[in-house]
Amino acid sequence: MPVKRYRRDQSEVSCCLKYVIFGFNVIFWLMGLSILAIGVWAWTEKDTFNNLSRLTNIALDPAFVLIVTGLITFTIGFTGCVGALRENTCLLACYAIFLAILLLLEMTAGILGFIFKDWIKSQATNGFQAFIVHYRDDPDQQNLIDWIQEKWLECCGIEGPKDWDRNVYFNCSSEAVGSREACGVPFSCCKQKANEIIKNKQCGYDVRKQDYRLDASHIYEKGCLQAGEEWLERNLLFVAGVAVGVAFLQVSQRPDANFDNQKMPLRVS
Repeated sequence: MPVKRYRRDQSEVSCCLKYVIFGFNVIFWLMGLSILAIGVWAWTEKDTFNNLSRLTNIALDPAFVLIVTGLITFTIGFTGCVGALRENTCLLACYAIFLAILLLLEMTAGILGFIFKDWIKSQATNGFQAFIVHYRDDPDQQNLIDWIQEKWLECCGIEGPKDWDRNVYFNCSSEAVGSREACGVPFSCCKQKANEIIKNKQCGYDVRKQDYRLDASHIYEKGCLQAGEEWLERNLLFVAGVAVGVAFLQVSQRPDANFDNQKMPLRVS
């Protein structure tokens, strides 16, 4: 009498999981493609591809960060899209590995960030110093630091406005060579005046001169390092919630534990 035995076939993905993974990763794929295109466009505008000497501060280049972020997002999203649509278990396994690596890196960064707070603070200070030194050299870095000082943290310099003495244009000694910005600060250090529609780009001129009568409400006196720490303390729950949400989203999309368990008969005489 023939004996029927059953085994599990794990070569297919459930229909529901297939389209959930596909839908999510279409969004990620398009986001990655858009970010990558913006980064490449920014490099093209700066003529970086034809002048590789501009890559001396590549780690601080916002366009480079966009290119790397877009490329990683594009690769993961594309792998998930094709793997889910074609039901290719090899691509889905690669997709799961990518997500596991990202999750591990996020957890590691969170733990190291808590343990090595002083080291991270030192690195942030060094990075901001490089931004100040090269403020006029790269329009992307200039726009980034202006956004940080004016729109985000409402601060000026690292410890205060005096840190802008590190920049050759804002250094007080540059007045001898005809720099109009000598002993000043960028316009992003200035506070927005009431009923001011268009901000005065020269509002930071001469504000660090000894004979200049500085109005306390004219520029931001707080350094960006202190302002960043205070912002993080105020928004700690929000940042932690976003991190947990991203981690949960990554775990929920892992397809390696959700294969369709269809039973296929195997007859053995």
